[in-house]
Amino acid sequence: MLTCPFCGAAETDRFDLEGRRFLVFGCMFTPAVDPRLSDDELAPRLARDYGPQGAGYFRRTCDRLHLYVTKGAGARALGAPDATDPAGPA
Repeated sequence: MLTCPFCGAAETDRFDLEGRRFLVFGCMFTPAVDPRLSDDELAPRLARDYGPQGAGYFRRTCDRLHLYVTKGAGARALGAPDATDPAGPA
């Protein structure tokens, strides 16, 4: 069983979707990994890919989510005005 490279929470689930394997940890961190890697290969890969980034990984994720909800497809689905419209908000 693997542990979260950020907080050490135990892995609670894993599933395959569209050629990627997703590992789910108790803290809800869910990285996509190569399904061909063994657990012995995954542990150092997670530490290398995510551990050194620390809070920076989550900051970038939050920034992407913020843009999606305020200016991207998520905003349009929620009825926000189109940020690319030169006329601006109605």
